Amino acid sequence: MPGVPFGGPLQRFVNLVNAGVTALAGAPVVGRFVERYITTISYVGRKSGRTFSLPIGYRRTGDDITIGVSMPDQKSWWRNFLGAGAPMTIALDGTERTGHAVATRDDRGRVTVALHLDAQ
Repeated sequence: MPGVPFGGPLQRFVNLVNAGVTALAGAPVVGRFVERYITTISYVGRKSGRTFSLPIGYRRTGDDITIGVSMPDQKSWWRNFLGAGAPMTIALDGTERTGHAVATRDDRGRVTVALHLDAQ
């Protein structure tokens, strides 16, 4: 919902869920299954210059990663990748991979971030 403030107790809940998802992805037995759909990205904020890391859901086809952004109006991280896009790092198969990510918003308001991985 546009205009809904995001912070306080809701932000603490989201941080708790993110920490739980990240821990689950690193779990010995379940982790291999979870890592096929959920992983961690890192990027440098365009305004702050700080490095951020967060868990995301994704789909992979070769060197192309698609990230669907749920509730995009309550999140701002994807805006770092509007226009020409920006570099992003993603944890895949136990290694850190880099690439270039571009965010787009369709006419229905859905946001997708397309990440093309750099050659290894």
